[in-house]
Amino acid sequence: MEALTLWEHGILLFIQEHIRTPFLDGFMKAVTFLGNGGWFFILLGVLLLIFKRTRQYGAVMLAALAVDFIILNLGLKNLVQRVRPYDQFHDLILIVSRPGDFSFPSGHSGAAFASAFALLFSLPRGEKRWGWAMTALAVLIGFSRLYVGVHFPTDVLGGMAVGFFSALAVCLTYRKIQRKKAPEA
Repeated sequence: MEALTLWEHGILLFIQEHIRTPFLDGFMKAVTFLGNGGWFFILLGVLLLIFKRTRQYGAVMLAALAVDFIILNLGLKNLVQRVRPYDQFHDLILIVSRPGDFSFPSGHSGAAFASAFALLFSLPRGEKRWGWAMTALAVLIGFSRLYVGVHFPTDVLGGMAVGFFSALAVCLTYRKIQRKKAPEA
C-alpha cells in the first residue's frame, strides 16, 4: 500500500475517532450538502447574474464552475479512478450516502474553491471580504468531505488546485476580453 495513502488513512481515522461528535455530524452533513452537485454555487452565480452591479461576478463564477466541472468531473476523476477511502479501509465509517463516482479529486472542493477564487480574483478591492467569506466556506466544505469519510486529504487538495486554476484561467480570460473591448484612449 502506498505510504501517502496510509498516512491519509491515519488522518481520516484521527478525525473519525477524535473529532466526530453527534453535533458536528449534523453540522458537517449540512456543510457537505452545500456542495452536492454544485447547487449552492450555481444558485449563487445565477443570483449574481440577476443584478446588473454583480452580473460580471456571477458570469465569472459560473464560468469557473463550468471549467472546474469539465476538468475535474469529466476528466481527472475518470482518468485517475481513485477508490474511495471507505472502500479501501474498512475501519472508516461513512456518515453520508455513498457517492457514485471516484475519489480524486474532490468535486465538492473543486466547485467550492472555483467559486471562491473566482470571486476573490474578480471582485474589486473593497468587496474582497465576500471572496474571503466564500474561501472560508470552501475550506469548511473541503474539511467536511474528510469528516464525513468520502475523501482522502489529497483528494480535497486536488479539488482545491483544480478550482484555483479554473478560476484563474477564467478571470485572466475575462480580463483579456475586457481589455480588448475597452476603447483605446
